[in-house]
Amino acid sequence: MSMFDKPWTGVLPATLCPFNDDDSIDEIGLRDYVRYLASVDGITGLVCNGHTGEVMSLRNHERARVTGIIADEVGCKVKVVSGVCAEGSDEAIAQALAAKEVGADAILLMPPHHWLRFGRTSDTAIGFFQDVAQDADIDIIVHQYPAWTKAGYSLAEMLEMVKLDRVVSIKMGTREMSRWAYDYRNLKAAAPDVSIISCLDEYLLVTLLDGADGALVGFAGFVPELITALVRAALSGDLAEANRIQNKVRPLSQIVYRFGEPSSDAHQRMKCAMTLLGKFPSMRMRRPIRPLPTREVERIAAELTEAGFPVMERIPA
Repeated sequence: MSMFDKPWTGVLPATLCPFNDDDSIDEIGLRDYVRYLASVDGITGLVCNGHTGEVMSLRNHERARVTGIIADEVGCKVKVVSGVCAEGSDEAIAQALAAKEVGADAILLMPPHHWLRFGRTSDTAIGFFQDVAQDADIDIIVHQYPAWTKAGYSLAEMLEMVKLDRVVSIKMGTREMSRWAYDYRNLKAAAPDVSIISCLDEYLLVTLLDGADGALVGFAGFVPELITALVRAALSGDLAEANRIQNKVRPLSQIVYRFGEPSSDAHQRMKCAMTLLGKFPSMRMRRPIRPLPTREVERIAAELTEAGFPVMERIPA
């Protein structure tokens, strides 16, 4: 058994969501896109309705529809995970049950976003996961937010979360490297079967080397072949090969992230880049995000070409 064959390890792309000109979901384009991702060796699951997939702009029934399309198209090949973003336990349970009904294998449970402003107690944070695990009865990936936010979980809180049978993985987004290895080792000691997967697109190689069981990143939905190769090399200890691949990833990372974290702006640049490469149907984003200026699209096209990734001759409107 390879490291990619263990449950909830390997590479799980956070998927983009294509839209038609009228802002409806491009269901044909979505099917084509996820078939491509699922065909790449090393992709073990697809995670829709995350920040990369513009979850904040999707209505609840649309989130379920996206999940159902992906489960129908590639659920026989890879795990299907649906993001759950809700402000309370009852709404989170409803979203989780809707995802389960249409074929999701698990949910990515985000913290309620009012915590970002007001904070919460440990009992509330742990109780949120207890509620959803009990009433939705579906596997859960914990979405750990940056340590500097009021929604990030402490090690003590995560140690309580991994005691829940339904918690199968932690998407570790701490973004505090002084804590990374310490948290990883303590969590693995307490719950060795719960995978710890990196979501730090911009620090992916570093986190893989410091302690991770795989990657759940939006960048894997952009260049899946490179990210699966990078993860495989890093986790097998082949540092020379990992650095060789990282040299190919680095200019693409600059095109998308521009020295920042994954964000709606970065996801827009990613969608633009994929469209320019002919691997995505449209660079359209849901409102309130406005279209990229022509000069920005031209910059992305020029930098892709310079990095050795030829773009379409005609830049799409």
